[in-house]
Amino acid sequence: MRIQSERANRWFSILAVLVIATVMFSGVASAQDAEAAFDAETELSLLRDDANILWTCLAAFLVFFMQAGFAMVEAGFTRAKNAVNIMMKNLMDFSIGSIIFFLFGFGLMFGTTYKGFIGTDGFALFGYMFAEDGSPEYWTYTFWIFQTVFAATAATIVSGAMAERTKFKGYLVYTVFITGLVYPVFGSWAWGSLFAGEGWLEGLGFIDFAGSTVVHSVGGWAALAGAIVLGPRIGKYGADGKPRVIPGHNVPMAALGVFILWLGWFGFNPGSTTAVGGDMAVIAVTTNLAAAAGAIGAMVTAWIKFGKPDAGMSLNGALAGLVSITAPCYNVSPVSAIIIGFLGGIIVVISVLAIENMGIDDPVGAVSVHGVCGAWGTIAAGLFAQEAFGGVNGLFFGGGASQLVTQFIGVGAGFLWTFIVSFAIFSLVKATIGLRVSEEEEMEGLDFGEHGASAYSDFSVVTSR
Repeated sequence: MRIQSERANRWFSILAVLVIATVMFSGVASAQDAEAAFDAETELSLLRDDANILWTCLAAFLVFFMQAGFAMVEAGFTRAKNAVNIMMKNLMDFSIGSIIFFLFGFGLMFGTTYKGFIGTDGFALFGYMFAEDGSPEYWTYTFWIFQTVFAATAATIVSGAMAERTKFKGYLVYTVFITGLVYPVFGSWAWGSLFAGEGWLEGLGFIDFAGSTVVHSVGGWAALAGAIVLGPRIGKYGADGKPRVIPGHNVPMAALGVFILWLGWFGFNPGSTTAVGGDMAVIAVTTNLAAAAGAIGAMVTAWIKFGKPDAGMSLNGALAGLVSITAPCYNVSPVSAIIIGFLGGIIVVISVLAIENMGIDDPVGAVSVHGVCGAWGTIAAGLFAQEAFGGVNGLFFGGGASQLVTQFIGVGAGFLWTFIVSFAIFSLVKATIGLRVSEEEEMEGLDFGEHGASAYSDFSVVTSR
């Protein structure tokens, strides 16, 4: 019995050791599995962040390329003797705008908000450049470059409406103010919470996904103020007060600019997601359909009005469709996008003629394309928004009038702020350093008078005006 007892104890001890070893091994394996799962999740999160950064940067690069599009459109729709001046203004819009937006504009727009009206920190990215561990805060840099190209877009819209008669130094002064004050302040009202702020329009539920009002109408209303303060070009209106056509010198160049802008808009609208996801594809579809419908709408309207399918109006119609869909691109269906764009194309033709008949000279139709159609697109969000796409229903989809009212408030606030402040700035520039070139310089062309150069030095540029 004693021997059997000793054997039993020995086997029991062996079994106990095996059980303990198994439990310990299982614990180690579980810990390793948990650690592996944690590592995989962390790696996936980092990969997702890197993908979002990559997409947002690529979108920013596409929007930057729109500067070339604007330059081509403006130069093509104006006379050859002013092409160098157009290029210089577009170059300086982005160059000066980048520095000013870095130093002042970004903080006013996206810094910690004072009562929903204006940012109070983040100037020169101070306080936002580094993470707690001292490493660069990569998303801050990504977000800044994306927002900078938007600010430059708002600034460069003004150039076209003030073309062919503006002093270069006077224009540069305004570039500082639109990128450092006018655009950022309104932007903080509508988009502040995208970073560290919180705007009062956001609090109302205002929809402007990619900037029909924040970017385009702000640029358009500033352009309207500038065109009014400047006055029309020499020869634009006859003795009877009726407008005359002053044709641009290069329609193919303008067409190239429109196609570049169309391409850039795939960064402008889908890029505003700032994240990789399926909604990028939906936004790309609504953006493209609206642009196509806008071109068709403008062509049909011009054909009826003039008896010919006018190329300039049709090109502006594509841009009108793009501007119109920029606010509601995330919130509407493809069918609604076609309607919005088509109506934008009709509106731009009517608006160009109406503004011209009011004695306001806008050589490229910037006020109509960006200001008026930007307002239309923002209002359209209150009409066509669908819960299935953006979580909100507009008036036509059972949402009632509340969203539409909010959209009108945003459009009105954008107009009042931008037009009043811009008109004051242009008037101040006019009264001090001067805003308009001399009659002789305007007749000769701004390329020689302002820059001492010619865009086509091997050719003789002949003009009747």
